[in-house]
Amino acid sequence: MMLLRYLSQIGKYFLMLKEVFNKPTKWSVMRGLIFKEIDDLIIGSLGIVAFISFFVGGVVSIQTALNLTNPLIPKELIGFATRQSIILEFAPTFISIVMAGKMGSFITSSIGTMRVTEQIDALEVMGVNSLNYLVFPKIIASLLYPFLIGIAMFLGILGGWMAGVYGGFVSSNEFISGIQTNFIPYHITYAIIKTIVFALILSTVPSFHGYYMKGGALEVGKASTVSFVWTSVVIILINYILTQLLLAK
Repeated sequence: MMLLRYLSQIGKYFLMLKEVFNKPTKWSVMRGLIFKEIDDLIIGSLGIVAFISFFVGGVVSIQTALNLTNPLIPKELIGFATRQSIILEFAPTFISIVMAGKMGSFITSSIGTMRVTEQIDALEVMGVNSLNYLVFPKIIASLLYPFLIGIAMFLGILGGWMAGVYGGFVSSNEFISGIQTNFIPYHITYAIIKTIVFALILSTVPSFHGYYMKGGALEVGKASTVSFVWTSVVIILINYILTQLLLAK
């Protein structure tokens, strides 16, 4: 019974995506909505992404250094491990889970509030495709999400360098040499592909929970919590699948 319910929800989700691209809103109106979503979702998230990335990069560097107890292991490994951790998993995946709480809750609560206050019903009465009006700008804004992850990568590695060098664990030349060791450009491509997929999840799954929620103001909070949980679960599952497809040989 529960499986059927989940399958029904998945089918409803894909029907929502189809409806998002029907009856597009006038470009003069849509342009303003897109810029507003870019400001709310992307630019508004720069601070928390920068803060988390910088200090987690430093923690990765310090923990790697503290575990290098064998003097035969070169200290360049600190830079290498920091680079690999940040690019492959931390920046695209961990930041996306954080954004599921920040962006996802914001999207669900904003659309859910419109549902509770019957603003969505008013849009439908005026002949506006409410899904296109509400969800499409968020999807377009999320296409700039890789820019946010690029900043997270840079600041994560910078934080690792500062923690390692100024903490006295490794010299600057050794850390930079470790960053350059066995660098595979495809790993950046892999991270960007994951980021784009996660961006679409971050913009559509919370929108789904907000748009189809029922009840009053109390249910808006519950919908935001459920949205965060399911967005995180989907990101983790998709991360596993993409890793198998793109990296496994």
